[in-house]
Amino acid sequence: MTNLSNEDLGSDSKQNSGVAAVDRALLILSSFDIENPSLSLAEISRRTKLYKSTILRLLNSLERHGYIRKNTDGLYSLSIMPLKLARIYQNSFNLKDIIYPILEKISEETGETSSFYILDNESRVVLFRIEPVRSVKVSISEGDVFPVNVGASGKILSAFSKQQIEARLEPIKENYWASSFGERDPETSSLSVPVLDGSQYLQGALTISGPSERLTSETINGYIPHLMKYGITISKQLGANTMLYEAAYANQL
Repeated sequence: MTNLSNEDLGSDSKQNSGVAAVDRALLILSSFDIENPSLSLAEISRRTKLYKSTILRLLNSLERHGYIRKNTDGLYSLSIMPLKLARIYQNSFNLKDIIYPILEKISEETGETSSFYILDNESRVVLFRIEPVRSVKVSISEGDVFPVNVGASGKILSAFSKQQIEARLEPIKENYWASSFGERDPETSSLSVPVLDGSQYLQGALTISGPSERLTSETINGYIPHLMKYGITISKQLGANTMLYEAAYANQL
């Protein structure tokens, strides 16, 4: 039989205590969701079943390390570190390697700017983009930030990131595409479709944008099944169940 000294027992106790603290910290982070991005201390306690004193101690640690921030209204929200980890996670399964070849095909086939937007709080961010080889085009850069309440990609990100959505977004969620004519820029039109992952969560919005004189309503209608096909292709590669997506695609043919 192995004899454990008091020092060994103390070490095990500290390790167990440390593991429990990590578990509780992760439980706190998991209590936030898309519908509830900001939570009060009382609500975090209700969701995690932890004592408020324990939560406060862990929140202070999470805040120091950039995982949690305390807002001016006293509520708590996720901070920048989870977004950083999300970007690392995306790169870990080569999202860029999946998206970029598709964007290149889209720009080559349509002659327009193709891009992939992600949601960041109340904004949409250009994560990836490819511009066509032509003098008149929509020029955007990776990292550009735009409002989420306008534009085709904004509609897709809004429609597929929440369970409760505005009535105007319901047809978009049903049909799996959205268009925009001069909403952000009077001279720009766009078309966008969702990209989903294996958990059926929205990963981003696959988008075509160009001058309104070229991307007319008629032109965009012709591109809808074309872009949806690529949206389905990427979603399948990310493990999504695309049955409903493919049914919506079939309705466009």
